[in-house]
Amino acid sequence: MVNLKKMDHVAIAVKDLEDSLTRWRDSLGMKPGPIEEIAERGVRLCKLTTADGPGIELVSPLGADSPVAKFLAEHGEGIHHFCFEVEDIEGILEELKGKGARLINTQPVRGAEGSRIAFIHPESFNGVLIEVKQLG
Repeated sequence: MVNLKKMDHVAIAVKDLEDSLTRWRDSLGMKPGPIEEIAERGVRLCKLTTADGPGIELVSPLGADSPVAKFLAEHGEGIHHFCFEVEDIEGILEELKGKGARLINTQPVRGAEGSRIAFIHPESFNGVLIEVKQLG
């Protein structure tokens, strides 16, 4: 049975990472982590946290061919995906595949904060893109 540990973050696609980061930090008092660039996924991102609960991950495209650039062109800025922390990412991907879920990543790829991640296609979960994340 799929075992989700907790919701890790809600990702928000943004056009300008620095401008968005300033607004979220200064207006809501959220604490930003480092800005990370993940070239192979075509994104720059920064995770903001509160004292308790899931974080907010601001995600911006590195270039026009980034999946986030496509998302922004089609939908504009806004919620991009929900991320759940897991302990056995390979096991969860195999189980979800066996249950008929459409996987974007059949194997984990490098994610932020030294994690391994995979995405499940939105058509599998009511139009919502889901990320599963296993910490380093």
